Amino acid sequence: MPISGSGYADVISDFVREVPVSQRDNVRDAAGRIATALRNDGVIQAFGSGHSEAIAMEIAGRAGGLVPTNRLTLRDLVIFGGEPPSILDNPGLERDPAIAHRIFELAKVAPPDIFVVISSSGVNGCVVELARIAKEQGHDVIALTSLRHSAAVPSRHPSGLKLSDLADVVLDNGAPRGDSVMHLPGGGAFGAVSTITSALLAQMTVAEVVRLLLEAGQTPAVYLSANIPEGDEHNQRLEARYAGRIRRGA
Repeated sequence: MPISGSGYADVISDFVREVPVSQRDNVRDAAGRIATALRNDGVIQAFGSGHSEAIAMEIAGRAGGLVPTNRLTLRDLVIFGGEPPSILDNPGLERDPAIAHRIFELAKVAPPDIFVVISSSGVNGCVVELARIAKEQGHDVIALTSLRHSAAVPSRHPSGLKLSDLADVVLDNGAPRGDSVMHLPGGGAFGAVSTITSALLAQMTVAEVVRLLLEAGQTPAVYLSANIPEGDEHNQRLEARYAGRIRRGA
C-alpha cells in the first residue's frame, strides 16, 4: 500500500467496513445493558486514559449523545480529589492500579450505573483495576479494546488480568498490535486505527440504546449542540435530572 493520504484511507476503510459486522451482536448486547441501566435511573460511567479519553468524550457529554453520562479522567485526582497538578506529570500514572480506587471514589457511583472502560491495549493497571472494582461493586462493565493488541502484550496489572478478562461485553475495535497500519521502509509504522473504529463502535452503541428506549416508549435524553440557539436551554433542562451525578467541563 503506497504511503499517502489516500493509501491510509483505503486501509482504514476496510476496518470501518469489517468492525461493525464483526461486532454487531456485541454492540446489541452492550446497548441492551446500557438501556436497562438508564431505565433504572443509572448513568454511564465512561473512562479512558491517554488517547482513549477521546472515546470517553464520544460517550459522555457530546452533541447528539446521551445525557446520563459521566466522564472519568485522571484529572479527577486534581479537580475533585485535591491532588497537586504535578501528579499528572507522571507518565506512568495510568499504569498504577491504586489510582483506580481514587477515581472510583470521586465518581460518586450509584448502584444502577454501568461502566464503559476504553483502552485499546487493555493492559494498563489503572483501567484493569477500575474494571475490577466496578465488577466487585456489582456493576456491568463494557470494554472497548483491541483483542489483537491485548493478546500480543503482557498485562501491567498485578493479577495478570486484562480489561477484556473482566468485561461483561467486549467491543473489539480490531486495531493491530501497536495500532498502526502503514509501514515505513526502514521499519516502524504509522496510521492509527483505534480512534476511528472505537468512535464508530461507541456511536453504534448509542444508536442502539436510542432505538431500545424508543421501542420501550421512552424519550431518550439526548444532547443538542450548544452551538445552536436552543441548545443550552434544552441541555440544561435534561442535565437537571441528573444533578450531582454527572460532571461536565472537566
